[in-house]
Amino acid sequence: MSFASLNLAPEILRAVHEQGYTEPTPIQAQAIPAVLNRLDIMGCAQTGTGKTAGFTLPLLQLLVPFASSSTSPAKHPVRALVLTPTRELAAQVEESVRTYGKYLPLRTALLYGGVDIKPQIKSMQGGVEIVVATPGRLLDHLEQKSINLSQVQMLVLDEADRMLDMGFMPAITRILAALPPMRQNLLFSATFSEDIKKLANGFMRNPTMIEVARRNAPAELVTHQVYEVPALKKHALLAHLVKSRDMQQVLIFCRMKRDADKLARQLVRDGLSATAIHGDRSQSERSLALDEFKTGKVKLLVATDVAARGIDIDQLPFVINYEIPNTPEDYVHRIGRTGRAGSPGEAISLVSPEEMDYLHSIEKLLKREITRLPLPLLGGDRETRPPRERESGFQPRSTASALSEEERRERSEQRRLREAKDSGRTRRAPFQPIERTPSVTLPSYPHFDFSKPYEPSKSEPIVDTVAVKPAHPGKNIPRPVGALLGRKKTGKV
Repeated sequence: MSFASLNLAPEILRAVHEQGYTEPTPIQAQAIPAVLNRLDIMGCAQTGTGKTAGFTLPLLQLLVPFASSSTSPAKHPVRALVLTPTRELAAQVEESVRTYGKYLPLRTALLYGGVDIKPQIKSMQGGVEIVVATPGRLLDHLEQKSINLSQVQMLVLDEADRMLDMGFMPAITRILAALPPMRQNLLFSATFSEDIKKLANGFMRNPTMIEVARRNAPAELVTHQVYEVPALKKHALLAHLVKSRDMQQVLIFCRMKRDADKLARQLVRDGLSATAIHGDRSQSERSLALDEFKTGKVKLLVATDVAARGIDIDQLPFVINYEIPNTPEDYVHRIGRTGRAGSPGEAISLVSPEEMDYLHSIEKLLKREITRLPLPLLGGDRETRPPRERESGFQPRSTASALSEEERRERSEQRRLREAKDSGRTRRAPFQPIERTPSVTLPSYPHFDFSKPYEPSKSEPIVDTVAVKPAHPGKNIPRPVGALLGRKKTGKV
């Protein structure tokens, strides 16, 4: 089967052929005719098998009769709405719409958060037929009345299960209420759960299930490998793998945002070009990180699951799970970034003892055991044998009696010194008390009873005066207190 047999417009076929595609993938071959027949679709396929084109191409075909080159905004109402869970995935879908619709006079708008909303409002004022948006930013436009969804004919929910995981269900409910009841609904995802089926039953009319592969199955071209490694040695193992295998493009997944930033900084200190991408970074920073990774300027991209659905690289060779996900479905999405478009890939997981339960859940989903690889000798690790014993031809001495008496004494002394050093003991001279001789002889105080400190003698009261040389012989005259304080004499006693 070729794309020409799918009844697509010549303008669309021309754009498809320019991209080098001649035959549709299984999901495209089944989904495109069903969408063109105006059926509600629930499409499930392995990630990386052309699922985006499976709804983008028929969407463009159905809008060909409404294509207009008029400059009037009234000629370009919103007729198709595509909702995605992440900004990266929204940008990917919008790029696909622009690529395949480049020869059609249809306008497209990309609406997502993290950037200024004013340019988006301006683009909507000029009129667009196709809107690709994230739920949160679309609600912002609805509240500001900068978008009118009353003429939408097609609704596409891409990666609907991820939207539910991210808590977008209330936002989706409000968006569905703003749409006309009579429309075509398309729901595409790499995985389907019971929650997705409940969601589909709430707004779809007799949906047609299209499932071209075993549910929740990863791409068959991906090789799965596991290293069982302590958590504290994961960083050393990761750096060893990247350097020893000369990996040029690796997508590394962490669970937490702060862990992604920390790991990226550690890799940079190791001399590797790395950057991080997660929800706390601004949209400009995320776009820059993706561009540098795709062009090869940065070899290692450390990401959280926010990037699991938004990175589309045809020949990404390696995906490394620095921390495996809590849910096995997220594992499928992560490794789906490699092994795309018929290219092989490797999925390597670093699993600590605390994560073994997560690994068993993933193996249960895959219905097979993942290959365990032996842990290589990492920097800082030491073999149990001494270095001399690792040399070829070394013959250890059989008994201690082979040592001479002098060698035994020397080793005994070295051992004693080491033990003293380890215990914090050092050689010190014997303690000798220091004899202290008072330099000043204290005067005697006849009126002070030293047996009762600070208490005066009852027999002889203490006079608070200072004896001075008598002005007259035979008389003791107390010196005035003012003189003691340095006051000037007044001539009076």
